[in-house]
Amino acid sequence: MKDKGLVFNIQRYSVHDGGGIRTIVFLKGCPLRCPWCSNPESRKAVQPASWIKNGKEETVGEWRLVNELVDEVMKDDIFYRTSGGGVTLSGGEVLMQADFAAMLLKELSDLGVHTAIETTGCFPVERIKTLMPYLNQVLFDLKIMDSEDSKRVIGADIAVVKANFEYLLTQDDVELIPRIPLIPGYTDSMDNILEIVTYLSSLGVTAVHLLPFHQYGSSKYDYLSWEYTMKDVEPLSKTEIETVQKAFEAHGIVANIDGLE
Repeated sequence: MKDKGLVFNIQRYSVHDGGGIRTIVFLKGCPLRCPWCSNPESRKAVQPASWIKNGKEETVGEWRLVNELVDEVMKDDIFYRTSGGGVTLSGGEVLMQADFAAMLLKELSDLGVHTAIETTGCFPVERIKTLMPYLNQVLFDLKIMDSEDSKRVIGADIAVVKANFEYLLTQDDVELIPRIPLIPGYTDSMDNILEIVTYLSSLGVTAVHLLPFHQYGSSKYDYLSWEYTMKDVEPLSKTEIETVQKAFEAHGIVANIDGLE
């Protein structure tokens, strides 16, 4: 049913992922296999999963009706209004549940709530088009630009990703924010960074957000009894991140750094 979606987390009072004070609704399901994923419980099919946490088995994911979710997130409407915030749909990959996401976003948009999604743009562009009438902002991840490496490492067709990104650039009513996860050994090579810089420059993009790698989700792999190949990987240093930042800014692209403490 389109009016029912699988949600695995709701995060209130977030000051990231869209501006102002926001509520983040995390939708289950993602076709990609990024080794650094910080929400591995969201991966694979749109169906509940289970893990062992603190010695107890827990179900990950709950089916929620659109009207139930609207009632829940609107409890914080005063914070959205006073801070310029709103609701962001994250995941997983939002486009896995595009019809449900569209219904939820429509209800929120009708109530005057600022709406945003986080996406990797890994599905045909028709899916994201269903969301467009109800969106104010899209936070769009660009990861591995080489076609073969993208398919091999994370399972994404970069041609499809680019088609989504370029479509969104034509939508004047929607703010598009490119985001670059900086993952040691995967996305942080200067070859990959310069491919992203060249691509964005050719499209006239003037600003990006850089997302440095972190280990915040590493314990989840233990809960799932999955191997986490990134466990010994050190986050990039401030100097290394600034080197990437300068590569963008040398081409006239402002690179904001998120989450660097």
